[in-house]
Amino acid sequence: MSRDAKIELVWGDGDYVFRLGWGELAELQEKTDAGPYVVLNRLHAGQWRIEDISNVIRLGLIGGGLDPVKALKLTRTYVEARPPMENHPHAVAILAAGLIGAEDESLGEAEAPSQVEVR
Repeated sequence: MSRDAKIELVWGDGDYVFRLGWGELAELQEKTDAGPYVVLNRLHAGQWRIEDISNVIRLGLIGGGLDPVKALKLTRTYVEARPPMENHPHAVAILAAGLIGAEDESLGEAEAPSQVEVR
């Protein structure tokens, strides 16, 4: 994950970048008739709808930079033509990255400037 909520996953036929920015989250809300966090809770609680999974993945592909037509084709091929549970973990990861963001950067000496004075 990165600071802008992008996440790269091995999915379908290769490695893809997914990102749910503000616009994609708003569209997800419209498509699912539920707020994005409600959708994430449904995915975690086992109360999801199949459209929750397909919309998260399709919109994540679009937000990751994929052409919408190609994103729809990939979603039809690798989500809608497959068992829902196969894509469930991907949908959870994509939506969580969009809502929660990235893991905190590690702190420590490796990234801190040296405190030792050089003479």
